[in-house]
Amino acid sequence: MAIKFNRSQAFATNGTVTAAGLHNLVDGLDIYQALITDQTELTSVATDDNILVADASLAAGDAPRKATVQNIFDDALTGGTFTNSQFTGTVTSGTTNSTRGVFVNATITTGTIPNFTAGTTTSTSLTAGTTTSTAANITSGTIQSFTSSTATITGGTFSGLLNSSTGTFSGSINSTLGTIGTLNSTTGTIGNLSTTLVGDLTISTGSATVGTRVAVVNTAQEYTATHNFNATTLSITNGTIPWDLSSNQVARLSVTTNSTLNNPSNPVDGATYLLTITQGGSGSNTLSFGTAYKFPGGVAPTLSIVAGDVDVLSFVSNGTVLYGVASQDFS
Repeated sequence: MAIKFNRSQAFATNGTVTAAGLHNLVDGLDIYQALITDQTELTSVATDDNILVADASLAAGDAPRKATVQNIFDDALTGGTFTNSQFTGTVTSGTTNSTRGVFVNATITTGTIPNFTAGTTTSTSLTAGTTTSTAANITSGTIQSFTSSTATITGGTFSGLLNSSTGTFSGSINSTLGTIGTLNSTTGTIGNLSTTLVGDLTISTGSATVGTRVAVVNTAQEYTATHNFNATTLSITNGTIPWDLSSNQVARLSVTTNSTLNNPSNPVDGATYLLTITQGGSGSNTLSFGTAYKFPGGVAPTLSIVAGDVDVLSFVSNGTVLYGVASQDFS
């Protein structure tokens, strides 16, 4: 058996043992580690088990005090500081403030998590400054900034900047700020799309169905408000008048000198064109017509000669020539 005490008092063989010697035997004892290590091991500690503690507030000659295991750890956790703690079991606490920590399974009922990384998370209310998650199920709360390469969002309102290369959004997108550079929607329905798009909106496959406020080229529609071409003004250059039909479908002309209306450019088969001519200057100005203009009986109209008189020419094109009739002498 290992020696548990250092006996500093020695006695001679067959010598006399004095009272002072006995006192020295006890007072000079040093306790070796074997006093503890040779004892039977206690494999589990109950909260009401007792431990001897040297109370620092007492004198050296005072007896130690007993304390329960629970009291020792309660006091240590309340008043102490732990710079590096690792927990492998389940930690249940009322309020936890931590700048770093790894929790395999954690239930957090209240508080703020400044940095949060998780594999799968289900949360009823999550407020975080910066959150990084590889797979998360978030049923309620606010996501401040969301960047995802693959995501399925089933509901909610998004009012920020959405950057997603793939995924499905089946909720409501209300984008009040930011830019959606490319919207690739292979399935689903976009209920209302409002855009101040500067470029083009292209539907490469399929067809577009629009409401009653938008005109379409392949559907019969009844207009309930005025639709018209803005009238443009043709100019006389060195006695000749060019007419680009692609941008001047309805045009006006003031004839201030004898002039010639050149053959028009960009006629479209089936299109109609209008030209309103006003006799300018002191009147009696003439107008000749290029060979692309055809009139009834092959006779071109003669302009009304009084200054301020108005003649209206109406044309329909076959894509090459303009067939016209004249309504004259509006004065």
